Amino acid sequence: MTRGSSVSSTWYDAVVVGAGFGGLATALELTRRGARVALCETLNYPGGCASTFRREGHAFEAGATLFSGFEPHQLFGRWIREHGMPVTVDWLDPVVELRTPDLRLPVHRDKARFIESLCALPGAPVDGIRRLFALQAQVAEALWPLFDDPTLLPPLNVRALLRHSGRALQYAPLLRWMGRPLGSVLEKLGLMGFAPLRTYLDALCQITVQCSAAEAEAPFALAAMDYYWRGTGHVRGGIGKLAEAMAHAVEARGGTVLLANRVKSITQVPGGWSVASRKGELRARNVVANLLPRGVLRLLGMTVDQLPGLGAMSERIAEGWGAAMLYLVVKAPEHESGSAHHLELVRDTRAPFIEGNHLFMSISGAADEGRAPEGHRTVTVSTHVPLKTLAHLPAAEQGAYLSGIQTRMHQGLEQLAPEWMAGLTHTMTASPRTYQRFTQREGGAVGGVPRRAGLDNYRNLGPVQVMDGLWLVGDSVFPGQSTLATAVGGVRTAARIT
Repeated sequence: MTRGSSVSSTWYDAVVVGAGFGGLATALELTRRGARVALCETLNYPGGCASTFRREGHAFEAGATLFSGFEPHQLFGRWIREHGMPVTVDWLDPVVELRTPDLRLPVHRDKARFIESLCALPGAPVDGIRRLFALQAQVAEALWPLFDDPTLLPPLNVRALLRHSGRALQYAPLLRWMGRPLGSVLEKLGLMGFAPLRTYLDALCQITVQCSAAEAEAPFALAAMDYYWRGTGHVRGGIGKLAEAMAHAVEARGGTVLLANRVKSITQVPGGWSVASRKGELRARNVVANLLPRGVLRLLGMTVDQLPGLGAMSERIAEGWGAAMLYLVVKAPEHESGSAHHLELVRDTRAPFIEGNHLFMSISGAADEGRAPEGHRTVTVSTHVPLKTLAHLPAAEQGAYLSGIQTRMHQGLEQLAPEWMAGLTHTMTASPRTYQRFTQREGGAVGGVPRRAGLDNYRNLGPVQVMDGLWLVGDSVFPGQSTLATAVGGVRTAARIT
């Protein structure tokens, strides 16, 4: 991947700005379709918010999360096979473990086994749980094929329309719950009072659709409930291994990848666009921005009044989240299995799952060579921070606010994951401001637009064209909100462009 001092003045079919997974997927699909592509990234490594970075000899996941889409028939699984990517996926069991002061709930790879473990809990409303997961399975079987086969998403050709017409009965269960929250489903089934299930769903919804179960758009949340069973695994060595492999695949197909190449501005010119970057000017017929809407406005030198569509999207993102982070190095506990681990920790199940009360913890495995000294693990811990709260605080108070959150994070780890904290040797912290500084994401926003209940979620279901030849991809546009979803959106944007 190029880290040189200049770029070619040749016209490209597309310049992709940002090598997060939306940008990587767009570039890879465009090159697969024969387009001449340049991919620009501010950082000196690809992956964006889902990357693996090195500090002081250790390698950390930028964000604590799990990644799906690795089954052979799914998007990442197909790319790994077709491009010969040197990526190894470890299938964990349990995939994740939910911990509260009163509950230890492992989420097993076998979905039926997990459902049975819920039904076996004291006081479990067994009939309601089984009815919930029966409905959930119907919705998941209707919606997950859209991720497994991106040609089912817009732009649609005649063949795709015919396939959708043949699946019409599968979509029927969605219609009743469109525009309504998952909380309504739980109330209908008499499940709102069963605390273990409610805690599990609140935690899951917070990291997938970015809001609580009571608020979440029901079809999206019901589909997200299948996340742990849809090719979800641990990329050995870190998710950055996949990002690097995708960038190399772009180059192998004739694309140009320009790392450490911050884009300064984009300007419309006759025949396309001029992209001013640190390494020089690039010209292209199309520009694909793997950025937040305000980032696009900044590069254009325009205001929300000039592009009100992006302004409206920015307002929705402002209702969402940044992240406070802890990056730890720990000595592995005695008799630990050696596998990677993912823990979801909730200190108070009655309080909002934000600001250090709810933590997601990703722990590297013994096979993740080079990430930590022998016998040690690197750990990434994240919690949601409301962007509006942070924005409304005076600058002098923001540091104390974030420091308080990180103190609560440490307390939660000591309380709910003491075996991992006993061997703590190294700590780094990060905040939304850190994300903004290193990834150029305005406000340090992460996770995309919260999918709170409402029919607005279905208004823009295809590629987003901001201006003629200027496209937006990433977690702020449909389908968004995971590496797989942003990659699928990139594939469909490439299809629309070509």
